[in-house]
Amino acid sequence: MTEFETLAYEINQLRTDKNAVILAHNYERPEIQDICDYLGDSLGLSRTAAATEADVIVFCGVHFMAETASITSPDKTVLIPDLNAGCSLAESITVDQLVDWKAEHRGATVIGYINTSAAIKAECDYCVTSSNAVKVVESIPEDEEILFLPDKFLGTYVEMMTGRKLHIWPGACHVHEKIGDVNMAEKQKQYPNAEMLIHPECGCSTACMMNSAMNFDCANSHIHSTSGMLQHAEQSESDQFVVATETGILHRLRKQNPSKTFHAANDNSVCEYMKMTTLGKLRDALKYDQFEVRVEPELAEAARRPIDRMLAIG
Repeated sequence: MTEFETLAYEINQLRTDKNAVILAHNYERPEIQDICDYLGDSLGLSRTAAATEADVIVFCGVHFMAETASITSPDKTVLIPDLNAGCSLAESITVDQLVDWKAEHRGATVIGYINTSAAIKAECDYCVTSSNAVKVVESIPEDEEILFLPDKFLGTYVEMMTGRKLHIWPGACHVHEKIGDVNMAEKQKQYPNAEMLIHPECGCSTACMMNSAMNFDCANSHIHSTSGMLQHAEQSESDQFVVATETGILHRLRKQNPSKTFHAANDNSVCEYMKMTTLGKLRDALKYDQFEVRVEPELAEAARRPIDRMLAIG
C-alpha cells in the first residue's frame, strides 16, 4: 500500500476501535475532508458535536472549534491533531478587552461570533455563526443595545441586513480581510458568466451590499456562509462561480458539483492554521489520544449558555 492508503487504513481501524467520530471544517485539506465522518461549517459542527454518541471526538479544525465541542459534550474526549491550529480572528480580542468594553456599555446584550475562545464565550449572552447571525440578532428586542464581536465585516453585514445599529469590535480574519483587497471587477471581467459567492467575513461583502465600492456589479453576487455557498451552488442553474472565501471550500464545491467550474477570488486565500492537520497527525491523535482539549467545568458551564441559546434559535 502507498503511505496514503496505509494512513487511511489505520485511521479507519482506530476510528472503529475507539468509537471515535472525525469532524472536519470545510476549509481543511482535501484528504481530511474525504476521510472525516462529518464535514461542515461552524454551526453544523457545533450541532454534530453536541449530538454525537461517540466516545471520542477528533476535531479537524482550529482550537476554538475543539473547545466548543468540549463545552457541548463534556462527557466526551475531544482531541485536536495539532495544538498550534489557532485562529487570528479569535485572537483579535482578549477577555480583559471584552470586560472593559462591557463596562462601557452596561446592560448591553453581548453577541460573540463562535470564532472565539471559551473564555470569551463565557462573557457573551449569545453565540452566532455566519449562517445564523442575522437570525439571532433579529430575535433580540429592538430596544436592546448590542455589542457584536469580534468580526467587523460580519458585524457590518448583520447591521445592513437587520437595520439594527450595533457596536462592532474591529477584529477580522486575516484570510478574509485580504480577500477584501481583491479587485472583484477584474474577476468579473475574467469570468463574465460566473456567479460571485462571497462570505460575509470578507470586506467585499459589505461593498457588494452597498453596490458602490470597487465598481463591480453585484446583481450576480450572493453573500453566504460556507454551507450557504454549497447549497446555492447545487441549486443554481449557473455552471461557473467565483468564490470569495478560504480556498479549502473549493474541494467540496467541485466534488459535489462535478459539472460546474469554481474559481477562487484569490488563490492565496489559504488559512495556514486550517491546513496544519494532516493524515499523519490525525492518525497520531487517534493512536495516542493526543492532543486533548478540555474546558474546565465552571468555565464550560458559563460558555455553554450562549451556545445553547444559539442552537435553540437555529
